[in-house]
Amino acid sequence: MEFAHVSVLLEETIEQLNIQPDGIYVDGTLGGGGHAYEVCKRLGEKGRLIGIDQDADAIKAAGERLREFGDQVAIVRSNYCNMRQELQKLGIDRVDGIVLDLGVSSYQLDSAERGFTYREDAPLDMRMDQRQLRTARDIVNGYTEPELFRIIRDYGEDKFAKNIAKHIAAAREKKPIETTGELTEIIRGAIPAKVRMNGGHPAKKTFQAIRIELNGELEVLKSTLDDMIDLLKPGGRICVITFHSLEDRIVKTIFKTNENPCTCPSNFPVCVCGNKPKGRLAVKKPIVPSEEELIKNKRSKSSKLRVFERI
Repeated sequence: MEFAHVSVLLEETIEQLNIQPDGIYVDGTLGGGGHAYEVCKRLGEKGRLIGIDQDADAIKAAGERLREFGDQVAIVRSNYCNMRQELQKLGIDRVDGIVLDLGVSSYQLDSAERGFTYREDAPLDMRMDQRQLRTARDIVNGYTEPELFRIIRDYGEDKFAKNIAKHIAAAREKKPIETTGELTEIIRGAIPAKVRMNGGHPAKKTFQAIRIELNGELEVLKSTLDDMIDLLKPGGRICVITFHSLEDRIVKTIFKTNENPCTCPSNFPVCVCGNKPKGRLAVKKPIVPSEEELIKNKRSKSSKLRVFERI
């Protein structure tokens, strides 16, 4: 299967990156190389792009897609949380722009055997990096009922989290839960029929929660955004595309703190904490997809783009 993925908010992201022809750019979630390709097209001879992804299929697909740009492109199989170390290995200490697209790629969702999708029956996997040993199966069968409740409530934001956790715990007493289909049926049974009729797919939120927990997605984002801002040259920009409120909240908070890091009480006449702003929000409100994009690509529905510029 071809690594197909429609890049969300593509034009808006490229515009906001403010690409300098001889700049150095990093795509921390390379995927199929959609954003990276558009960056490379705008680079001069001295420009460079470093693409990072932990998924072997993405690395292969992006390598082919970006081949025409030759040595200007370096592709690294890693998690974007290792961006500083990977750049140091390449002799780079500052960059002109960083892109993060935090969505699961269409390829990962559509390859049933990867176990991300609740629409087909496949082994419970959900690993972004297949070198990782732990899978979704380990979480579903190994977490205690209170732990399952916590992740489904916090990462899935599902109001039936308690009942879903209870149903999972009861089902695995009889036999281990092995596949996405089995898990989907258990979740379906935990949600009232009336809600199932009107809401989206009943398993969507729980699958999101397990995927976030397994891949440590929110911890990685939270612990590395500040560092990525530090990697930017003055005038450099970081563009982050999120797909749910949990990620968006983290990005919004960290960007705001870097724009206004002062911790002094509001009644202090002058700042004494000494915290200096690192930059500014390049756009005050997040950029969302146009009507046209929503029609063309329904997966762009919940996406938001936030942009921060270094000073």
